[in-house]
Amino acid sequence: MSRLRITEIFYSLQGESSSIGKPTLFVRLTGCPLRCVWCDTEYAFTGGDYWELDDLLVKIESYQPQHVCITGGEPLAQKKPCEELMTALCDKGHQVSIETSGAIDVSGIDSRVCKVMDLKAPDSGEMAKNLYSNIKYLDQSDEVKFVLMSRKDYNWAKMQLDQYCLPEKTNVIFSPCFGELDERELAEWIIEDNLPVRFQVQLHKILWNDAAGH
Repeated sequence: MSRLRITEIFYSLQGESSSIGKPTLFVRLTGCPLRCVWCDTEYAFTGGDYWELDDLLVKIESYQPQHVCITGGEPLAQKKPCEELMTALCDKGHQVSIETSGAIDVSGIDSRVCKVMDLKAPDSGEMAKNLYSNIKYLDQSDEVKFVLMSRKDYNWAKMQLDQYCLPEKTNVIFSPCFGELDERELAEWIIEDNLPVRFQVQLHKILWNDAAGH
C-alpha cells in the first residue's frame, strides 16, 4: 500500500494560479530536490509524518473540499504515491491541482489534474534544473509560472515565451518575488511589452505574510 510523507494539511484560500482566492484544501508533501533562493517553504524540506494513502484520503474527505491542491516542497519528489493520490482524488470527483517546480517529469500525472508548473528564472539559483521537455505535457487547462526577482529574470522569461510558444500552449503567469521585485514595476513592464501573460501577486502573503498553514 502506498504511503506519503506529509508536512501539513490545511484549508485556506488559494494564493496564486488561476484559482486565486478560491477556498482550497492544501496537502503539502515533504521533500524537495531544489533550493531556490526565494523559497518560502523550507520547513517542508524535511520532517513530516507518514500517511497511508487510504488514511490520507479519509482525512481529506473530512474537509469536504471542492478543490484540493497538492503542493510542497516538491510533491513529485514522492512521484508514484503522489500520482496515485491525485488519481484517487479525481476519481472521487474533486477538482485537483498540483504545484510543481518543473524539475521532475510530469507525464504520468492524471490528465484531470491541473498542473501549475514553475520555470525557474536565473536569479532563483536553480534554472539548470528546468526540465523543458515537460512543456509538451501542458495544455490550456494547465499553467506555467515564472517567479521573477529582477529585470534579468523578466527578460529571460520573455525569451521562454517566444522560444516555447508558451501562450499558445498554456496559461502563463508572471509573479514578482515577494519583497524582492516591486509589484508595480513588473506590472508596468508587462503593460509596456503587451505580453500575453497574467500578472499575479501572492494573495496569501498579503493576507498572512509567511505564516505556515496558509
